[in-house]
Amino acid sequence: MASNMIELIKVLRERTGAGNLDCKKALEACDMDVEKAVDFLREKGVAKAAKKASRIAAEGLCDIKVCEKCGRAAIVEVNCETDFVTRGDLFKQLVTETVEDVLENNYQSIEEAKEANKERYLSASIAIGEKLDFRRFEVVGKEEGQSFATYIHNGSQIGVIVVAEGLNDEDLLGVAMHIAANNPSYVCEKCIPADVIEHERKIALEGAKQDPKLAGKPEQMLMNIVNGKVNKLLGEQVLLNQAYLLNPEVTVRQLLDEHKAKIVKFVRFAVGEGIEKRQENFAEEVMKQM
Repeated sequence: MASNMIELIKVLRERTGAGNLDCKKALEACDMDVEKAVDFLREKGVAKAAKKASRIAAEGLCDIKVCEKCGRAAIVEVNCETDFVTRGDLFKQLVTETVEDVLENNYQSIEEAKEANKERYLSASIAIGEKLDFRRFEVVGKEEGQSFATYIHNGSQIGVIVVAEGLNDEDLLGVAMHIAANNPSYVCEKCIPADVIEHERKIALEGAKQDPKLAGKPEQMLMNIVNGKVNKLLGEQVLLNQAYLLNPEVTVRQLLDEHKAKIVKFVRFAVGEGIEKRQENFAEEVMKQM
């Protein structure tokens, strides 16, 4: 019986990634039926996942996959709780499977993609023992005459996809590297949404009104100052206006003009951007789990 238990525990561990003790308890609770034990552990895993829901998953990896045949490229960000997990094969495999799934399926929203991958993430969370989150994805298409460049930086912490016309592979890769390093928000001034401009204008105007140096100035003068500040602020976020990473003597716009090329679109993901990371003492965290 003991030998049979060991073999069944081994099988159950391979199926679920759960620990020896959890597998033993599951088998005993399910009359040594492996299939029932798998369900038992999955149900237990759901309970564990619920306890993990309040934790912060701000570490993780980006991944990119390109299908030249279908003219599409996908980028994903998958989060976990610790950078240690990102170095493990199980997590890397999860990220790879996620980006492959996204490229294969025409998901319309992250909610739809998460639902389709729910079982995959539940199993991985049980095996890894951390809260995992499929945070976001984007699929980019290209048309005839256009090219993709992809770039993964800093151990898959930053991922970039660029679609362009008229650039050779070397220069296109250089632009992707530039985007990774300089984090532009828009390709050109015309790409900046009107509501973003208006939002920044309101902030700048309020600041100008509270500036004692500008007290009593004519409204038109205030608006000129405000518009100048907004144009400068947003202009720095425009890709074409930035000094080119690989040759700072020219702007990205000048590089493109030289080749009569244009950037159609770019996507840049940086792991954890916009997520507030919790600072916590490791020893205290260990004590909480005891």
